[in-house]
Amino acid sequence: MPSSHRPLVAVLSMLLLLPFSARAGERPARIVIDPGHGGVKEGAKGPGELREKEVALQIAQRVRSRLEAAGGDVYLTRERDAQVSLTERVSLTNDHGADLFISIHANSMPTKRMRERTEGIETYFLSANASGDDARAVADRENAEAPVSRAARGDSTLAFILQDLVRTEAHADSSRLAYSIHPRLIRGTRAADRGVQQAPFFVLSGVECPAVLVEVGYISHPQEGAKLGRAEYQEKLAEAIADGVLAFLKETRRRDATREPQVAGPVLP
Repeated sequence: MPSSHRPLVAVLSMLLLLPFSARAGERPARIVIDPGHGGVKEGAKGPGELREKEVALQIAQRVRSRLEAAGGDVYLTRERDAQVSLTERVSLTNDHGADLFISIHANSMPTKRMRERTEGIETYFLSANASGDDARAVADRENAEAPVSRAARGDSTLAFILQDLVRTEAHADSSRLAYSIHPRLIRGTRAADRGVQQAPFFVLSGVECPAVLVEVGYISHPQEGAKLGRAEYQEKLAEAIADGVLAFLKETRRRDATREPQVAGPVLP
């Protein structure tokens, strides 16, 4: 295909996937993109001066551009290199009445040998139990900035139970969102596939909409870390994430449109 036609094809492809912007009587989907860390919380370190907080923000901005071009109403939890607490990120998402939440991070390993050997992309959704020791370790690292207890968030036991009921369907859809985004990330980047996993991430636990956390690669790996700092590779990641979101929203709107209204019936003895 001539290169001059590719931008047009890309635009047409996005229009065909529009599930949320152009239909009469429907508001655009509200999507919150969460660039991990920020400010003094630099996150993981990569080659040279590369830092997770910078990579996460750059990719988040690229994802926003793509989703806004498709008609989405997109917010970032931080627009610049600023420190935003995990509690503030959750509150911002819920205050916006978000339909989707995507948190973007880069992974790392602690020892030189592990840094040289470990690479690849992982996509997470919330679970009380981690899907393995590695998933638990990732959650522990990302939760290091979280309040030390539920009391620190000001949650009562009753409020937590009520919120949990509200999140039930959102949690079920979170796994669908993860499986929509992850294969596209692997196809688009040809990175090592570390799978869709589950773990108890604080930033996912309070969000009242489908939510995933994407570890876009190991910034500590010599080659993959260098890629994460490059604009062309970040565009591949952003394109895959945006395409996964669009496909998920299209399928979800189709599903919700065919649901029969739920009407309460008589209580049988």
